[in-house]
Amino acid sequence: MSTCSLYSNTPILIPMKFRRYPVKTLPALFLALLTLCAAQSRADVWLIDVHGAIGPATADHMVRGLEQAQAADAELVILRIDTPGGLDLAMREMVQAILKSQVPVVGYVAPSGARAASAGTYILYATHIAAMAPGTNLGAATPVQIGGMPRIPVPADQEGEGDTAAPGSAMERKIVNDAVAYIQSLAQLRGRNAQWAERAVREGASLSAEDALQQDVIDLIANSHSELLAQLDGREVEVGDTNRELDLEGVALHEHPVDWRSEFLGVITDPNIAYVLMLVGLYGLIIEFYSPGVGLPGVVGGVCLLLALYAFQVLPVSYSGLALIALGIGLMTSEAFTPSFGILGLGGIVAFVVGSIMLMDTRLPAYQIALPIIVAFAAASVAVLVFALGMLLRARRQDVRTGIEHLLGSTATVVSVNNGVAHVQLDGELWEVACSQALQPRDTVKVNALDGVTLQVSKETGVNIDV
Repeated sequence: MSTCSLYSNTPILIPMKFRRYPVKTLPALFLALLTLCAAQSRADVWLIDVHGAIGPATADHMVRGLEQAQAADAELVILRIDTPGGLDLAMREMVQAILKSQVPVVGYVAPSGARAASAGTYILYATHIAAMAPGTNLGAATPVQIGGMPRIPVPADQEGEGDTAAPGSAMERKIVNDAVAYIQSLAQLRGRNAQWAERAVREGASLSAEDALQQDVIDLIANSHSELLAQLDGREVEVGDTNRELDLEGVALHEHPVDWRSEFLGVITDPNIAYVLMLVGLYGLIIEFYSPGVGLPGVVGGVCLLLALYAFQVLPVSYSGLALIALGIGLMTSEAFTPSFGILGLGGIVAFVVGSIMLMDTRLPAYQIALPIIVAFAAASVAVLVFALGMLLRARRQDVRTGIEHLLGSTATVVSVNNGVAHVQLDGELWEVACSQALQPRDTVKVNALDGVTLQVSKETGVNIDV
């Protein structure tokens, strides 16, 4: 076989059998090859979804999709955005990938009813071209961690003077100012409305698609992907230091699917799943240490704990909450092994519940641990604690079973008599007995006293057991 690379860097294989065709068929064959090569030279438009709360899984899916689109020499990448916001670190990772992209990136808030709120606004500002479908909105970009904080009193003569009018503490004002500078730098880079971007951060302002177009926040409005591509065809886009004219006539739309890695990352970085993995891991290791040699609890616990630690690495975890959970589990475990009649157990339950509520250091609803899960694990821990205390109380009500004093009053059977010395089996042990009467094997005796390691017994008259 031989190759050709007409209009393309990709070689095309030509079967050797084509060489047997008559000369008159070569023009038609050559035309077919030209068509095939030209078709291969057409780059695709990649469509990547940014859907739901922005977190590690969303960032991983978008960043890797963008890298694959560049490797495939795509003509354009469309980010279809519908998000209520998300984590700051994940959002910044996505923005950095967009800014470094060598392929034009279009942010498209769609379908109707979608939104690019909070972190989605930053991502939309970072794209080379910002578009929205009718009936969508963007904005409300105030950092959520400080949203709803009480306003610090500001002197009347300083009201409205820059940072002094910002809500919250000095640290919170720094966070707001950092977010303002960040989104303004994106607005200036893309030539969009920087004044409204500041309002979106400081005041939580929002805009509809039509208002966003009028105020130069976005570049165009499109009802569908085909209409979007039609409006973008022939448009010049500045990518890095060069201007590129988009040639989108007849391009294919390639939708980048969510693969198993992103799905798996999305599962384990769900705060509720990570919380359950952590508790299963801790309890599994405790069971393994308490009953070594079983293996299964230790293996399952170790795997679950490692997965939870990986998830916590990319989640906004409060280490104070994590320490309280560990303290609570430690106190409840101590209650089971060194009973304190509920003092350690009650303190452990309180620490466990408070730590679970504090675990996620964010106010984003999508990254909070569901209260029913916390209550379920707390109730299970209480049930185990009550069971352990019940066993303790029952054990304390029983007669003392330590030492040899508990043998007094017990009955036993003579198992052997050698040279006048009789032996009985009691509590799984062989004891030498002394009796004022002659004893024979299978006689039943009663323990009356203890003389060192010899039992003083009396013969139970009329009782003889065959063994």
